[in-house]
Amino acid sequence: MKFDYCPHCGSKLISKKIGDEGMVPYCDKCREPMFDMPVTCTITLAVNEYNEAALIKQSYGRKGYVCVAGYLKIGENAEECASREVEEELGIKPYCVEYINSYTFNKKEMIMLGFMAKIKKKDFSLSDEVESAEWFPIEEALEKLREATIAARLVENCIERIEGNGR
Repeated sequence: MKFDYCPHCGSKLISKKIGDEGMVPYCDKCREPMFDMPVTCTITLAVNEYNEAALIKQSYGRKGYVCVAGYLKIGENAEECASREVEEELGIKPYCVEYINSYTFNKKEMIMLGFMAKIKKKDFSLSDEVESAEWFPIEEALEKLREATIAARLVENCIERIEGNGR
């Protein structure tokens, strides 16, 4: 998110040099810099005890499989967001959420915090925004995703983590 006006008082921002940050948008009235901020989201690969990954098809947007993702809400930390999104979209509460990596999505000015959520295998109870969900062996999950997407990079990173831990 890029600010042209102060989100606190509505004044037009000026450009001001702020230390090592260089020229940044600044509110002369509030005397505060208004740094550009990416929207923060989580993207999560849900993995069960058999190293199967749950991929979803959304009821809106692009067709094809994706990982669970959602926006971070004010007052929740990233792990809570990842857990909440898995539970909302798949209907299964994770028992462990592990940070994997961060990914930039410049097209939408997002920072996506990648997680692997460990869940027990059971039937899904899908939210209205999920058209379908399916379990795949984690290596096959990578083949179901569009190449070079953030979801594919997350799955690759999760596979490396699983193999590195000897699981």
